[in-house]
Amino acid sequence: MTEQAQGTGTPPPGLDVVHADAHLIVLNKPANLLSVPGKGPDKSDCLSARAQAIWPDALTVHRLDMATSGLLVMARGAQAQRTLSMAFAQRLTHKQYEAVAAGCLHENPLQTDAAGWQHIDLPLTVDWPNRPRSKVCHERGKPSLTRWRSLGVDPAHQFTRVLLEPVTGRTHQLRVHLMALGHPILGDALYASGQALQAAPRLLLHATRLALPHPATGTLCEWHSPAPF
Repeated sequence: MTEQAQGTGTPPPGLDVVHADAHLIVLNKPANLLSVPGKGPDKSDCLSARAQAIWPDALTVHRLDMATSGLLVMARGAQAQRTLSMAFAQRLTHKQYEAVAAGCLHENPLQTDAAGWQHIDLPLTVDWPNRPRSKVCHERGKPSLTRWRSLGVDPAHQFTRVLLEPVTGRTHQLRVHLMALGHPILGDALYASGQALQAAPRLLLHATRLALPHPATGTLCEWHSPAPF
């Protein structure tokens, strides 16, 4: 079931409301805006603060990297927050992202699962000397799994548009996994360099699909946001 956005008055600048009801809010976060406040007064502007200016009971359930754009859900009230947080913890939610990666990333038919996905199965951990970066670490990393499929290769410009589905939710998982394959996401200031970094003015990663059980009814709800790049 797909729920439609409901009237919410006039949102403040930079707040793109996809859906709002008495139990949750779905927002389309712009790139280069924090999901929650950072340390220091210069990092107080964020998506959650903008939402709370309209809905004082809005509470954080999950986050997107500052550089990533796309769909993010907030709960309204503590009970909805507990229910939604449990849904994320139990992997009852489904998220998909669209990205543009450097180079020509081709699928291997021998490694395609029954649903048509390729897998990146590499353990990740925080790269402490180089925070906030993460890294692949087979000794101390946590199991991390990403599914991906190609949406099209542009051999002339040497990039690939990909659909990504994180099975686990590690820090920078999609960005590190693609970088580990030798195909960093264009515009990634943390993991790309040279031409891949200079190819885009922002990180070309967008949360394009979000599906989850509604915290009040349990009905599966789904929202979509096309990539703006």
